[in-house]
Amino acid sequence: MARSKDFDEEEVLKKAVCTFWHKGYNATSMQDLVDALGISRSSMYDTYGDKHALYIKALEMYLNMGGNHMCDLANSPAPAKQAIRQMLEYTANALLDDDQQKGCFMVNAEVEVAPHDTEVRDIVCKSEQRIEESFFIAIEKGQQNGQITSKQDARALARFLFNAVKGIQVLAKSTNDKSFFDDIINTTMSVLD
Repeated sequence: MARSKDFDEEEVLKKAVCTFWHKGYNATSMQDLVDALGISRSSMYDTYGDKHALYIKALEMYLNMGGNHMCDLANSPAPAKQAIRQMLEYTANALLDDDQQKGCFMVNAEVEVAPHDTEVRDIVCKSEQRIEESFFIAIEKGQQNGQITSKQDARALARFLFNAVKGIQVLAKSTNDKSFFDDIINTTMSVLD
């Protein structure tokens, strides 16, 4: 008979996200994970597999946490411009709330691991596509009701907004000046007029 787990797998996975996010994939040792997760090495292997498998699960959890919120904002009944501003502010505020200035976990994975790991690259691409698609949905809605300019292609605008998000995600590692991000968001929003 299989023994039941005496820990919350989701909570342990959240701790893994924090550990990998803080140290990076390569600098995180198995001992770091055992210490941070608060479970035995054998429980970690039995539940999550090896370090790489745990990292993949951590990335997928992070993808779902942020990606779902962006989709919810894009599909909300709020006016399109308001939804887009909320998406941009959500990105900036989540990063500004981090005193350690770790940046975006997904961007960190993209830079550190994705160039030589197709599984990580696929997750990063899925994350990027979700964000772009969320902007596209909101832009199309705004163009249909005249809130957003139709001079630009909706897909091109979505990619532009996504690029602004990527810039915010990277810059959050070097600055925590809210006015800096407010300027980026306000200027980005002006493209939609």
